[in-house]
Amino acid sequence: MKIFQVQRILFICFASDLLETANFDPMKSVMVFVKRSTNRLKYVFDLVLQEQLGVSYELTTNATVFDAYEGPRFVYDDQPRAGLPFQKSTTLLFEREIVSQDLKPMEFQDSKAFFPVYNKQSIMPFDVFAAVFYLVSRYEEYLPYMRDQHSRFEANSCILEQLGMLQKPVVNQWIIAFGERLAQQIQGLVFRKKKYQFQPTYDIDAAWAYQHKGLFRSAGAYAKDLVQTNWREIKIRTEVLRGARKDPFDTFDIQLQLQAEFKLKPIYFILFAAYGVNDKNISVRNRYFQYLIKHLGDYADIGIHPSYASFSDKSLLKTELENLSQVLNREVTKSRQHFLRMNLPTTYQNLIDLDIKDDYTMGFASRAGFRAGIADRFWFYDLDHDVPTRLRVHPFALMDGTLRDYLKLGATEAVTQAEKIIQEIKAVEGTFTLLWHNETMSNQKRWTGWLAVYRKIIEMAIP
Repeated sequence: MKIFQVQRILFICFASDLLETANFDPMKSVMVFVKRSTNRLKYVFDLVLQEQLGVSYELTTNATVFDAYEGPRFVYDDQPRAGLPFQKSTTLLFEREIVSQDLKPMEFQDSKAFFPVYNKQSIMPFDVFAAVFYLVSRYEEYLPYMRDQHSRFEANSCILEQLGMLQKPVVNQWIIAFGERLAQQIQGLVFRKKKYQFQPTYDIDAAWAYQHKGLFRSAGAYAKDLVQTNWREIKIRTEVLRGARKDPFDTFDIQLQLQAEFKLKPIYFILFAAYGVNDKNISVRNRYFQYLIKHLGDYADIGIHPSYASFSDKSLLKTELENLSQVLNREVTKSRQHFLRMNLPTTYQNLIDLDIKDDYTMGFASRAGFRAGIADRFWFYDLDHDVPTRLRVHPFALMDGTLRDYLKLGATEAVTQAEKIIQEIKAVEGTFTLLWHNETMSNQKRWTGWLAVYRKIIEMAIP
């Protein structure tokens, strides 16, 4: 099948899915005049108009058809058309290559924006569609950058962090501003009202701190503690293994209690892989671990937490995914990378090839905020092949390890930081996705007091 036929089929499926989920009224369809229709342009118009504003639309390059249209319409071009709403375009959405962009940040509202257009007739003083596409497509992650020790694109390389915008969902803010201005110029244009949502998630990197580690791992841990004369750790380990003390990482009852109390619908991402330097969960053959996974699956969605080692090994990822699916006796379609290791587009291409439908990796370990500038799910756009895909990306805005380990915040400061993020998301009726770990809720050692932090965040986050 030729590539343009594949792209056409993909767009038909893509558009029909969006129309079905948003329940659009065709009587409200907006016609947009463009000089040329491209995959990039169609993708970002779907995101801005259909998914975010809830308005169906159609693109046309035919001036006669556009002029004869009697419904709402506007122009997206480099030149206006007499008396009609006009958004001046730049070149980004009409390109196919991936090249360094001259962003030229400009002041907009209480933040900044990219791709200024310097045209007083333009609805927005910058090309909002190009700016949204640049961030959501993760364009900058396809350009050369310095990787950290885990081969990750880190926050200090992100333009939003460099400009002090990382903790604002600027894509949502830009779209709201565009919608308000467009509605002022098109009488009777009504947008769908969005609703704020809260999505708690857990990464299970190590289900237990001491239990079910096996004879050799336990013996090795004892030996290490003896060498370091860590008598307290030896005492705790012995009490847990004897059944006289609960394993500190076994906080699953607390999670289920919170789930029932606050009517939460969490997602668990399970590291289900062979033991390695950075993959230290319980053996996948351990029956207690398998029982735990099945038990959690009775109350919540389960996704794969691809191992550190599988980052560049799709066959290993396939094995981990198949093993987890076998334990659950159902298909696993959600994923979040261990250590948040992600290399675009390869990581997402591998997930797509293995029938993963939803990924929750989009965020930074070192900073809270919005890696793609948006507080909502979106479809992954494969810039390498210049096509939209069927992988939904769910950005997370906050992680426990970010607050405690990277930002070095105490409990009170962590709650304050979380509150700022939540308020930003609620202001744009977005989705707050929270990343937490079972060991954080142990309330022991470096996580003393953090169970209260988690509970406070939940109280602030629930709709």
